[in-house]
Amino acid sequence: MTRGFMDYLESIMRRDPAAKSKLEVLLCYPGLHAILVHRIAHKLWVKGFKLLARLISHLNRFFTGIEIHPGAEIGSNFFIDHGMGVVIGETAVIGNNVTMYQGVTLGGTSMEKRKRHPTVEDDVVIGAGAKVLGNIVIGAGSKIGGGSVVVESCPPNSIVVGVPGRPVPRGKPRPMIDLEHGELPDPVVDALNRLIERITCLEERVKTLEEGLKPRI
Repeated sequence: MTRGFMDYLESIMRRDPAAKSKLEVLLCYPGLHAILVHRIAHKLWVKGFKLLARLISHLNRFFTGIEIHPGAEIGSNFFIDHGMGVVIGETAVIGNNVTMYQGVTLGGTSMEKRKRHPTVEDDVVIGAGAKVLGNIVIGAGSKIGGGSVVVESCPPNSIVVGVPGRPVPRGKPRPMIDLEHGELPDPVVDALNRLIERITCLEERVKTLEEGLKPRI
């Protein structure tokens, strides 16, 4: 195996604490198998062998549970963890060092034959069950919370959570792959908490004013 492929296996092990060895990753990880087969299907698609490419991708889905259209463009070190139920559409573009979990959909929202699937830039993490829909851009270094439905582009280094997904700036970029799914903010809850604080403050001011207006006997 080439040095580049060994580095790829190493990058998968860094992103999955359950991985015990490179041999285990090579033999037992359907996400890896799906990507390797997609590379073959994509080359055939680009060279014009459309039907053969689709047939290979269909078999790929049958054996791995992961559906990747052969037209999708995928960068290096892409890792699908577990992978069952992942769907990646024809015009999707995925950058380098992207991590994706089971049940993720990169789907289209148009019937027109044009770019209609998302572009996911480098170093993005997409949580389990997230749906990223339409010709939108997920900025580099962003993180999509599990179960979120994203229909609008987000800037680099954002966290996107909710239905529909709302981007929240992450502050300083993190140098390492961030898999802390339990530390996602909730912008709706944050807004409600600020509203409650504001209402409490106003109630106290009204109470003070009312006490000052009471007639003195």
